[in-house]
Amino acid sequence: MKKVELLSPAGDLERLKVALMYGADAVYIGGPMLNLRANAINFTFDEIKEGVKFAHSLKKKVYVTVNILLHNEEISLVKDYVKKIEKCGVDAVIVSDPAVIKIVIDNTKLDVHVSTQSSTTNIETVKFFKEIGATRVVLARECTKKEIQEIIDNVDIEIETFIHGAMCAGYSGRCVMSNFLTNRDANRGGCSQICRWDFDLLDKNKKQIKGKKPFTFCSKDLSMLRYLSDMIDMGITSFKIEGRMRSLYYIATVVSIYRKAIDEYYKTGKITDIENKEKVLRRCANRDSVPQFFNDIYDSTCSYYNGREEISNQDFLGIVLDYNKETKIATIEERNYIKKGDIVEIFGPNHEIITYTFNKIIDEDGNIIDVVRHPKQIVKIKIDEFVENYDLIRIKS
Repeated sequence: MKKVELLSPAGDLERLKVALMYGADAVYIGGPMLNLRANAINFTFDEIKEGVKFAHSLKKKVYVTVNILLHNEEISLVKDYVKKIEKCGVDAVIVSDPAVIKIVIDNTKLDVHVSTQSSTTNIETVKFFKEIGATRVVLARECTKKEIQEIIDNVDIEIETFIHGAMCAGYSGRCVMSNFLTNRDANRGGCSQICRWDFDLLDKNKKQIKGKKPFTFCSKDLSMLRYLSDMIDMGITSFKIEGRMRSLYYIATVVSIYRKAIDEYYKTGKITDIENKEKVLRRCANRDSVPQFFNDIYDSTCSYYNGREEISNQDFLGIVLDYNKETKIATIEERNYIKKGDIVEIFGPNHEIITYTFNKIIDEDGNIIDVVRHPKQIVKIKIDEFVENYDLIRIKS
């Protein structure tokens, strides 16, 4: 059995490198235009080339999203754009529009992955995409286990499904609430996340219904860790993590947890310590996670409806920039408030979690300090155990 691909988002070059170092087999990114994250930093063509070079040096892959709903004025841009993407050396493009599929196939040798934005939920649609030249279909997040298995059993094509991340109140992301309320088109990269707003709930007489909390349309996040072994056995080609707008810390944490779980299952036939793995996943996000549609149970437990508090995550303390083996001094870039006496966990792609207490902190001028409070301040801290560049530091729970 071919090992399932672990596919990570990457909002910029740094996150691309972190995702691949922490265990992703491939990343998906947005180019300079025609993708669904208009508010993200996104990649220039030179950055795509650099990202591809880095990925290919690790024998890993890069996919570029070209997945907005295109209007007449944009169709004429697609041909030249995908040719430029191809010259960057990427491995595939992710598209939602059948016209774009045809343009890509007629003008490049790129693999075509059909985006979840196409809302693909049945065998015949998957057959259609295969017949016109697609090499992979990213199924709608609304598919159940039974539906996914039927598609895999009846169509010989790569199948990709989501395993973790944010969900949408609209069908496969096809929401227009953002258009109506903020004039930002969610299907063209401008989603303002209206579903997460608080709303007044009115009765038929337009009288406000008072509840304990405000009303929202907010979906809980997706987490498939408990079903991962089932999904591997089903023959899914690629497991996709959502989140090109997510932080470096989030990506490193989620990718590393799923990497360990996948590798453990292939090696031993089981995934152990699931509760602890889920605890780590919960700590790097600010919404609850559920299996959503996979187990064919979609009810009030899958959304908030009556509001919730999104607590800003303060677990991520810093990133290791350098380590001197002789002095055992680590150079660290601070990302959240650090103080003397903090008990921390240091994790990275090449070693087990290190638990350590910060006893001595030195600033850039050589002064001993008790607190690191300035954003991205560079400090030096003695750490007796070996750590590496791009290891991350979080507060111990």
